Amino acid sequence: MNVLLDECIPRKLKYSLAGHDCRTASEVGLAGRKNGDVLSLAERLGFDIFLTMDKGVEYEQNLTGRKIAIIILRSRPNRLVDLLPHVPACLALMGSIQPGQVERLGG
Repeated sequence: MNVLLDECIPRKLKYSLAGHDCRTASEVGLAGRKNGDVLSLAERLGFDIFLTMDKGVEYEQNLTGRKIAIIILRSRPNRLVDLLPHVPACLALMGSIQPGQVERLGG
């Protein structure tokens, strides 16, 4: 899967998502853009999954007909050490999530 990490996700998390081609928003020139633009451009760039911590993305964007799936990580701080425990569940979800689907992980 081609995975786009939102700006709010520590970039080093991509090294923990083995088996997937992970890029950060900064790496593909999407830093500073609004979520609607990021999702549309990510789809055009061939990303399958958008990984974010932005809990509002599913309510702020019309996700009908989207080709990209969204995984929302829930964690108070966005430090790498706090997100690493969610990696196994995230990897499992990446194997089954469908285009246009939104899933939440963590508490």
